[in-house]
Order: sequence, then C-alpha cells, then structure tokens
Amino acid sequence: MFPTDTTIDVRDRRVAVLPVGSTEQHGPHLPLATDSVIAWTVASAIAAAYPVRLLPPLQFSCSQEHAGWSGTVSITARTLVSVVTDIAESLRHTGVTGLVLVNGHGGNYVLQNVVQEGEGLALFPGRDDWAFAREKAGVETSAYSDMHAGELETSILLHAHPDLVRPGYDSADHLAEDRRHMLTLGLAPYTESGVVGRPSLASARKGELLLAGLVESFGHYLGLFGLGPA
Repeated sequence: MFPTDTTIDVRDRRVAVLPVGSTEQHGPHLPLATDSVIAWTVASAIAAAYPVRLLPPLQFSCSQEHAGWSGTVSITARTLVSVVTDIAESLRHTGVTGLVLVNGHGGNYVLQNVVQEGEGLALFPGRDDWAFAREKAGVETSAYSDMHAGELETSILLHAHPDLVRPGYDSADHLAEDRRHMLTLGLAPYTESGVVGRPSLASARKGELLLAGLVESFGHYLGLFGLGPA
C-alpha cells in the first residue's frame, strides 16, 4: 500500500489525499488492517479518477474502543492530530494547498476537529457520501446497525481484496442496536465476536458499487479547492 510516483509525477498536484485507517480487530473474518485497506482502496480509486496526489496510508489511529481484542493498536487523539497537522504543514511547503483526509475508521472523531480548525483541509467520506454510496450499492443494513465488519466493509473487501476475507462471514451476523455507552465501556460489552452488522449480506457487486459511488461523490470536493464542481 504505497504510491509509486516520483517527484516529477506529483510536482503539479496541488491537492493530496491521505488515507487514514486503523489497526484493530474486525471479527474472525476480516483482517486487522481492514480500515487501512479500505481507506487506501478508496483513496487509490479517487487518485485514478481525479488529478490528486495519493499519499501513503496512516495505519494507526484511535481504536481504543477495540482494546478488548488481540491485535488492536491505538494512538491517542492528540497524537493523531499532531501527525495529520504536521503532514498538512509539510505539504504546504511543497505547494500542496489542499489535503483531503480519506478516513476509513469511524472512531477517528477528532479528524472532524482537525478539518474544522485547519486551513485547506477536508474530510471524506462524509455522512452524505456514505449514504449516496450505500443507496447506489443497495446495502440493506442501516448505517447505524452496520457498524463494524458488517455488510459494507465485507463487501468492499470482497470486491477489491477477496483474498483478505476469511471463510465464515456468511454466518457471522450480530446486531447490537443499543450501544449507548460504547464510548465509556468500549465495544466488548456489545459483541463477543467483534462484529456488529450483517456480513452475510455482503457481495463483491455491492463492494464495486460502493466504491464507484464514493468516487463519484468525491467530485464535489474538488470544488473546495478550485479544481472542479462545488
């Protein structure tokens, strides 16, 4: 998961996309790197469709709610803020005036504040972008119910990286509709497997359409930096 551009290739790219993933449990059927792989897959598809610079992914972020499972590695919110703001500042010194954070992990709440407080920053996909992609793909599970290692994430990997999906996803469904204290207690009280969603409904076709919907939706973000439709 590394771009192969040379300095010549990127010298005229004024907008960069930074995939932000995580290293955390995704049940028994998806890898610890799922969020990083998805963020990289989305960002790579964006870079193939639009004149943006693709950056290597950040693979550690705020996964404290998954600390109850082996393999999870977290950094603090303040560390993530420092890393992202340092990257943005470094890019500005090389002429990059816009940075889009392509976030693959829902627990990175602090990225909203980074964008809100920064300059020349955007966060993708937003809630509306996901809703558009989910509708386009015919995802059946609601966004709330499909929280982790469910229909959406499994579909994207079935399409883009089927070799990463382990057997058993078709019998791994688990819903936890009342998660009101998850920030305090973590995810463990709400699921033994680590899954919250219905991966049995996943398909490679849904993953293909989800990715296409996100790429289409990204076109509106280019307008924020004077490169496309607002």
